[in-house]
This record gives sequence, structure tokens and C-alpha cells, in this order.
Amino acid sequence: MSTALKHAAVVGGELALVFADGEELYLPLPMLRRACPCAACQGEPDVLGRVARPRVDHAANAFELTRFVSVGTYALQLFWADGHSTGIYSFDYLKRLARLPSA
Repeated sequence: MSTALKHAAVVGGELALVFADGEELYLPLPMLRRACPCAACQGEPDVLGRVARPRVDHAANAFELTRFVSVGTYALQLFWADGHSTGIYSFDYLKRLARLPSA
């Protein structure tokens, strides 16, 4: 179970998150957008469980985060400058992304 989010802010080209337990995450905006968990970006399984990943092209402003809102006590919904906003990023997912090696 994730710890509650205490604070979130866009700092430069990153989304900075501070959790109630003191954990801090700094996630690059381009990485967050490319990792969008929505079905339009990641695909969704058919009746046989196969997932066809869609081709996603990003506009020039696709990596500009315009705002974000809390979803319950477990996630953030991110709103991007190109109009994309269907991704719900759970705190557990954000923490997993933060542990990925830098590119």
C-alpha cells in the first residue's frame, strides 16, 4: 500500500513528489509521458489476452505537463499540453518508474 502524497510540483523538466513518509521522487516529464499507462498509449488485451501496442506519436508540446489532479488517495491524473489526459498514474507505478535506470 502506498504512502499518502504530501506534495507535488513541476520543477524544471521533472515532476517532484514528496510522500508523507518522507520519500521524494523526481520523474522526468518525457519519461512520464512515454510511460503513460492508459489503453491508448499502452494498448489493452483482446479476448485472448494478446496486447497490441499502438503506435504513439508525440507532438512537440506532448512533454509539457500543464496540470495534475489527485485520483482518490492512490494516484495522479496528468494533463499534457497536447490535450492527452487519460493516464492515471498510481503512486506505486510512479515509484516503479523512479527506480528504472536513467536513459
